[in-house]
Amino acid sequence: VQLQASGGGLVQAGGSLRLSCAASGTIFSRNAMGWYRQAPGKQRELVARITSGGSTNYKDSVKGRFTISRDNAKTTVYLQMNSLKPEDTAVYYCNTHPWKYDYWGQGTQVTVSS
Repeated sequence: VQLQASGGGLVQAGGSLRLSCAASGTIFSRNAMGWYRQAPGKQRELVARITSGGSTNYKDSVKGRFTISRDNAKTTVYLQMNSLKPEDTAVYYCNTHPWKYDYWGQGTQVTVSS
């Protein structure tokens, strides 16, 4: 089962994007969910995570700009990204947290131009 992220695109610095990721009910209800990203030449990193109870944590560099949320009825997790910077350019993925190898999908490309 792969988790597919969507909603990426090309935006100018300062712009916004909203990423979405739908999961099966079983995966969604039993796990914290995370958004990860991988920039060219860099390791994949956790950007934000949300527990089943709604508690959130963020990478320092995105605090105050990104918001992770989950819709339990739709079993979907979102990442609202505001005030985007060129250094946010990466492929963004969703997965459980901790991540599981089988759940990695292709990700969605986010490109922020200066």
